[in-house]
Amino acid sequence: MPNIELDLNPVDFITIGTVGPKGQRVFHLQAGKGEQIVTLTIEKEQAGALGEAIRELIDDLETRHPSGVELVPRASDLELRDPLEPLFRVAQMGLGYDEENDMVVLIAQELIAINEEEDPETVQPGVVRMWCSRAQMRALSEQSSDTVQQGRADPKQNGRLVYYWT
Repeated sequence: MPNIELDLNPVDFITIGTVGPKGQRVFHLQAGKGEQIVTLTIEKEQAGALGEAIRELIDDLETRHPSGVELVPRASDLELRDPLEPLFRVAQMGLGYDEENDMVVLIAQELIAINEEEDPETVQPGVVRMWCSRAQMRALSEQSSDTVQQGRADPKQNGRLVYYWT
């Protein structure tokens, strides 16, 4: 399998959304630049953690490097777009900041399964780098939190029948 390495610098849009009914939702991180749309599959926990990490980073950046007023993307820019064909499932994500260009980069690395016949040293996971403005990242953080909270009323049940007794 060829090593995927993409740089969307800068993105036109970035969002998190779901497909499927509550309890069976599949979470997607999606970004696009021009005609190129990249969709990645993530876990619900990753979506929640990403939203929180972005919020902390942006708050810290606003304290250290105030940017002034920024336009916030419209709600329509936060919807998933077709085609919804995931490039890969994400194993881990990281955030960085380019002070010179005042851009935040979200790096997503592919989850790979190594066959017994493959040498783990030669298998390289795919990587997608998404370069975003602070406003795009703040909107992604809010979208992520909202999307995670739209699930079941009691996520602890996780589709299971829970018995209560007194």
